[in-house]
Amino acid sequence: MPLTLASLVNHSALRLTVLAGADRLDTPVRWAHVSELADPVPWMDGGELLLITAMKIDAADGEEMRRYVRRLVRAGVVGLGFAVGVNYDEVPGALVEAAAEEGLPLLEVPRRTPFLAITKAVSAAVAADQYHAVTAGFEAQRELTRAALAPEGPAALLARLAAHLGGWAALYDASGAVVAAAPNWAARRAARLGPDVKRLRERPAPASAVLGPDAAGAEGGDRVELQSLGSGRRTRGVLAVGTDAPLGTAGRYAVNSAVALLTLTTERSRALQDAEARLGAAVLRMLLADEPGHARAVAGELYGALLDEPFRMLVAEAADTGPEGELGTLADTAETAASRAAEPVLVVPEGERVVVLARDGGAAVAACVAYARTVEARRGAAAAERDGGAEPGVAVGLSAPAGPAGAGTAFHQAEQALSVARRRGRALVEHEEVATGSVVPLLADDAVRAFADGLLRALHEHDATGRGDLVASLRAWLARHGQWDAAAADLGVHRHTLRYRMRRVEEILGRSLDDPDVRMELWLALKATAGPSQ
Repeated sequence: MPLTLASLVNHSALRLTVLAGADRLDTPVRWAHVSELADPVPWMDGGELLLITAMKIDAADGEEMRRYVRRLVRAGVVGLGFAVGVNYDEVPGALVEAAAEEGLPLLEVPRRTPFLAITKAVSAAVAADQYHAVTAGFEAQRELTRAALAPEGPAALLARLAAHLGGWAALYDASGAVVAAAPNWAARRAARLGPDVKRLRERPAPASAVLGPDAAGAEGGDRVELQSLGSGRRTRGVLAVGTDAPLGTAGRYAVNSAVALLTLTTERSRALQDAEARLGAAVLRMLLADEPGHARAVAGELYGALLDEPFRMLVAEAADTGPEGELGTLADTAETAASRAAEPVLVVPEGERVVVLARDGGAAVAACVAYARTVEARRGAAAAERDGGAEPGVAVGLSAPAGPAGAGTAFHQAEQALSVARRRGRALVEHEEVATGSVVPLLADDAVRAFADGLLRALHEHDATGRGDLVASLRAWLARHGQWDAAAADLGVHRHTLRYRMRRVEEILGRSLDDPDVRMELWLALKATAGPSQ
């Protein structure tokens, strides 16, 4: 326990007498300091027991003593020891009254008790307290290490940490979700700290934050500390501890040990990560090379279960390729969801892209879809506020379910869906959406529009001279599948007039309308350049 004034008063060898402030003897003492200066405040740090003989102050002057004591209290001095039998035979009443008014403990030090004895007692007690704190910290470290090696892993570690601190502890994963808490009731408090955890995760690791009792999740006067987890600049998780007072030395040792152990358990060794990444990339390459047998042999127990049931291929790309960007968050989301569901997932970075192979209907696919839709909604809201287009960000293409033999097709489907997502400014497009939809929206591509404008330019220029309405006539004729009477009726002209116009179209374009490819290109060009009502 920390040294207090009461401990010194009860020290039989010191023979100290309390003259004022008897109700504040439980105040901890950080150090004992001797000073005869009239104003020792500049040399005080707070928490000291000040020892004086009043060589340079008039201890019998009431006004001077009130100013003197007031300065000491404001500087954080916790007690004043006055030696009698040196300059004064007894403690002056003016000093006693001033100390009583300010609530400053005043101790009478007898002549036979040297100041050195008091400073030695304080030094020994402080050293003993620090030794006890260090010893307790090392014991906590041993207990936490044993807990981390237990089958329960982080949950057991958090339980031991909370018990050691006399508070609560919680662990958040890389996405900011609570994965474990101790005691059980602490999960509710930890969940309310989501915004604070998010802000900490956005800062480069290592990072920490202290939340006062008025924080969202800090109830009952809790003081909450947040510590990021991870060996690099990328946060792999966050540890939260809640206590009713600032951490002491032993508590600080325990928290630091927990951070180190949780970092080891939440972030696998770099060599293992690299090896798994290379293995995953090799499995993907073999699947795309139509070698499912070799892929299964290489996948082994790590990824083999992925090839035993239908899977989906997801291809994502983003302008921000850093780990803290949307693409990095998507990869973390897939891995975290798969880990919670105890299902395998293959995440392969490819330059500015990430390829994910995950079980159809599994947690990883669902988490990626949910994340992409959240990003899309956020971008849409931001674009509405700016009254302009959405900013580019992550785009995701998702294939239809497939097996190992159809991996190449699934990858192609995901790439097609990704291309559509990019053109439409969407964060997520599924292959089923493209396959069951219309081809017309795909014509919004700038390259298609440029081709259409070039193909029809001569006809538009002809119509601009007022010599006919070839574009409208062509559209009506193609819409009626070349039926002259029906198309002429739609236009309100004679069929011979329409035949003449179609010959002029062939002459101007230098193409035959008998060619189905020509008709197809002209129809798509008309759709690509048509207004909303056409």
